[in-house]
Order: sequence, then C-alpha cells, then structure tokens
Amino acid sequence: MDLRIKTSDYEMPREVADYLDDKIDSIQKLLAADAETARCEVELGRHVGSSQQGDVWRAEIIVHRNGQRHVASATGESINAAIDVAKDEILQQLRKSKGRSFAMARRMAGRLKRMARWA
Repeated sequence: MDLRIKTSDYEMPREVADYLDDKIDSIQKLLAADAETARCEVELGRHVGSSQQGDVWRAEIIVHRNGQRHVASATGESINAAIDVAKDEILQQLRKSKGRSFAMARRMAGRLKRMARWA
C-alpha cells in the first residue's frame, strides 16, 4: 500500500509514528487483496481556529481503492485520540463498501443462474 503522511504545523515524534503505523496496519489488513493498489493519505496537525480549552488535534485519513475514495477526519484532545477516531471511521466505511460489493456480486450471480435455467 502506498502510504503518504503529511503533518501541518506539527513535528511528529517517533512514538506517534509507531502508533500511526499500528493503526494503518489494521486498515491494510481489511484491504487484503486490494492493499497492493490502494493508496492511503494521512494528515496530522493542530486544528485551525480559536480554541479556548487548549490544543485540539486533527487527523484525516483518505483511502483510494479501486476508483473509490473514502475520507475520515476527526479531532481530539490528543493526537492519538484523533487518530483512533479517524481510523475507526475509515474502517467502518471500508467494511460498508466491501459488504455492498459482495451483495451486488451475489445478486448478479443469482440473476445469471436464473437466466441460465430459462435457456
């Protein structure tokens, strides 16, 4: 999988890089066969805007797979919390998309089978 990481107004420490790699591995496992051609873009940084309660962190994950684009963005009190929420959201989107494609394949196979009976 082609992985691209961008940081905005943030210098990423080694601990966060290792934590992000663990989370990206779970996305890569879900992609399975599509992992070779998929591209994952991650953007991390401070949330832009006025925050009166301290730092607010932002994580955005974009996965390009088979002509489809899945986007998840999240904010949190820490960078790790924002990464967790974005990862959960992108996994949910990928599972939903995968389920739809399998359902469509089953429906089409059933239709072909019925058409073959008539012939």
